[in-house]
Amino acid sequence: MNQVDNPMVRFENVTKRYGSHTVLDKLDFEVAANEKVAIIGPSGSGKTTLLRMLMTLEEIDDGIIYVDGEPLTHMLDGDRLVPANRKHLSRVRAKIGMVFQHFNLFPHMSAVNNCIVAPLTVLGLSKDAAYERAAELLDMVGLGDKLDHYPGQLSGGQKQRVAIARALAMRPKIMLFDEVTSALDPELVGEVLKVIRKLGDAHDLTLLMVTHEMGFAKEFADRVCFFDQGKIAEQGTPEEIFSAPTNERTIQFLSAVLETG
Repeated sequence: MNQVDNPMVRFENVTKRYGSHTVLDKLDFEVAANEKVAIIGPSGSGKTTLLRMLMTLEEIDDGIIYVDGEPLTHMLDGDRLVPANRKHLSRVRAKIGMVFQHFNLFPHMSAVNNCIVAPLTVLGLSKDAAYERAAELLDMVGLGDKLDHYPGQLSGGQKQRVAIARALAMRPKIMLFDEVTSALDPELVGEVLKVIRKLGDAHDLTLLMVTHEMGFAKEFADRVCFFDQGKIAEQGTPEEIFSAPTNERTIQFLSAVLETG
């Protein structure tokens, strides 16, 4: 395991199964505060499941996940850890924002209203404060002139940028990106990656990105983790992983992906 001082995210011996199929197998994984980690690997290797467990969209079968120094999946009862209740899960999960592959915007709400609904209901912000923050974030992602546009009036790249602004409106410490460009037309990929690059440069955020965009992972990430069969088969700096991989499965995967790319 890559050892990190005071990790923002820590998976400790985490296992996830679907029936008899083990998706993540006793995973140990740590991410430092403000670290940018690209997660790559073949389909079915557990990449998206890892993000979904951080968002508590999937339950874990064994192990413990920690976020910002406290357990996410468990909580203290006296001096022992017990499974977390809904209130604890919600409080710790509020430190995490996620942007999905297929946007998941509310189609009946404008861009700005998509961004204010959660801060109003979850953070308890006033409508004026929530609107001001949403407008500021939409402007940051290049959509300051689209506040009142509905998802049906936006391109795929614009929808994805609204989704990024919506996640940021919750003031997370950690941002998760799950193949956020895979549903986009090729000419729209660049505009979304540009926004994510800007986030990494301008904000104190811990970023985990599952991606098939190898060029972006190489340029953007502090660390690249190659997942295979529910485990981290190899990890290192982008230079190490893309220029001098040592694991045979990493070599095979990158050879196939870079040839088709």
